[in-house]
Amino acid sequence: MASGYLLNRGALTLGIHCQRVCRDISLSQVREKKRWMKAYTYLMAKKLKLEGPPPPTPRSQQPHWDYHAEIQAFTHRLHENFSLELLKTVFTNPCYLQMEQEKRKGLGVESETAALVLKDNMQLSKKGSAFAESFLIDWCRASFPSLPAIGVESIVGHLTSPAVITYVAKNLGIEDLTMSAEFPVPDDVLCSTFMAVIGALQESSGAERTGLFLRDFLVTQLIGKDLFDMWTVVNPMGLLVEELTKRKIPLPEPRLIRSAGASTVLPLYFVGLYSDKKLLAQGPGETLAAAEEEAARVALRKLYGYTENRRPFDFSPQQQQQQQPFIQSASN
Repeated sequence: MASGYLLNRGALTLGIHCQRVCRDISLSQVREKKRWMKAYTYLMAKKLKLEGPPPPTPRSQQPHWDYHAEIQAFTHRLHENFSLELLKTVFTNPCYLQMEQEKRKGLGVESETAALVLKDNMQLSKKGSAFAESFLIDWCRASFPSLPAIGVESIVGHLTSPAVITYVAKNLGIEDLTMSAEFPVPDDVLCSTFMAVIGALQESSGAERTGLFLRDFLVTQLIGKDLFDMWTVVNPMGLLVEELTKRKIPLPEPRLIRSAGASTVLPLYFVGLYSDKKLLAQGPGETLAAAEEEAARVALRKLYGYTENRRPFDFSPQQQQQQQPFIQSASN
């Protein structure tokens, strides 16, 4: 009895004490967002919708930018030995020099004082463009000896097109270092700068190292690319007849191999090309003419050695290429 009375009295005393403490504490509700945030966000969204996004600013006008350090980082990132002074000339375009001279003249500076000591990259760009074209032509002829001159020119034209070179240059970080009058940098200026990089590398490290650079960054753009996406052939059957005539092979004979859904909206035909009772190639199509044309394209890919299941390009170092036949012979 006594212990129960003491326990109830202690609990009552504790409850009274908690009530007194809770009366002294004032609770205030805290909002996660301020009251002015909704109106401010609405006004900024309306302003963005009316005026559009702000114009892009080049990386050189943003904070924490050191041009000399970025030039050195570009050299080490590519694992190439560039001359730093030559590399600074590479990224200086004529449009940038003209813009700077006009700015200085607009400020009232004399012409002798306004003259810039910098050089443009026109000579390096011409030198790099000539070397890249000659190297790619030699590489295509060595890799695809059966390909005619028109096909080689088409592949080289694709690899040196502004779309491919701009894509490679942007992924190498050349756009951030390019000194141009406009931003974003136009495609022609970016292509000229990339060719200037090739010319500078040729002067700094030699033709062999420059060839490896082109092989690693330009030739690899052929991976997953079809031959006739780069080379437009209007009459593939006529071209196939010419190639077979040069090789003294009997002319092809198209034959319908199989078909499906001929009476439906989406028919499918397979046409095979036979020469001397041997199947050269077969191709599908929604019509007989389209299937025959596709079969001719497949036969041309086989003749030129540019098939989908061809042997991959060997980009391994020369020492490994020399050791590979020895390893195969030893394993056999």
